[in-house]
Amino acid sequence: MNASLAGENHLNRCDVYEKIITKKISKGLKWSDVAVKVGLSKEWVTAACLGQMTLSHGQAAVVGEMFDLTEEERRWLTVVPYKGSLPTSVPTDPLIYRFYELINVYGTTFKELIHEEFGDGIMSAIDFKMDLAREPDPNGDRVKIVMSGKFLPYKTY
Repeated sequence: MNASLAGENHLNRCDVYEKIITKKISKGLKWSDVAVKVGLSKEWVTAACLGQMTLSHGQAAVVGEMFDLTEEERRWLTVVPYKGSLPTSVPTDPLIYRFYELINVYGTTFKELIHEEFGDGIMSAIDFKMDLAREPDPNGDRVKIVMSGKFLPYKTY
């Protein structure tokens, strides 16, 4: 080992979000609790705490306070991340796999219906909103996810 690196702790974004999850569990917090303190949606704040969004310095300070983060760990929350959090191309986690399955089954339907309604373009994942809620049902509660992304048409030139 390089002598100049001996004993140094090399922190990275994964270390920070793993610490956040550990502290969330030990403190008995919910993502909605964190979102209220940050002042944004639980969906966006959760994505940020899991390393997929960039927090402002003020937001990082709030999250840092809630999860007992060091100043260096808080700075990691303000760095633009490499987007995409799946460790494999086909997800192995059963819940995440169901979304992969949903896209495999309905992806062409989404594409066809969006193109029919809007024309040639894409739904933005940047100018995007999501809401996840429990929907009570006598046959077993349902997961309701509403996604709203700006339509971005392809331009001719």
